[in-house]
Amino acid sequence: MEILELESFLPYRLYRLADSVSREFSKIYSDRLGLTRPEWRTLSGLGQRGTMTATALGEQSAMHKTKVSRAVAELERRRWLTRTPNENDRRVEHLALTKAGLAAYREMVPLAKAFERELLARLSVEERAAIVSGVAALERALEGKSR
Repeated sequence: MEILELESFLPYRLYRLADSVSREFSKIYSDRLGLTRPEWRTLSGLGQRGTMTATALGEQSAMHKTKVSRAVAELERRRWLTRTPNENDRRVEHLALTKAGLAAYREMVPLAKAFERELLARLSVEERAAIVSGVAALERALEGKSR
């Protein structure tokens, strides 16, 4: 019987790496703003793109609709986002950050950029270039495959 060695299996390694980086970064927004990962992804998606639907948020952040729904409900409870029903389709709501939500997002942007800089600073110039181009190459190779 053939055995799969998880520690050298690229999909498993990528998952573990992404989870480690995400957990490390989550300490910053959790400590600073008391946000969960889905709440951070929702806040940052709306901060970057402005008004979005929950469906678009889920696609952009690769989150299941129940996680998006819970994150939206919590950010709305904090008065960090508003929901506006679509005039043509009442099942669709347009989500947008309030002034308080935008302030929280703006507070986090420099912290997120600093986290990324510090993470990449642990690598040599060559390693940084390799990781950036390697990730981009994998994204291109997989584009459209899961849709």
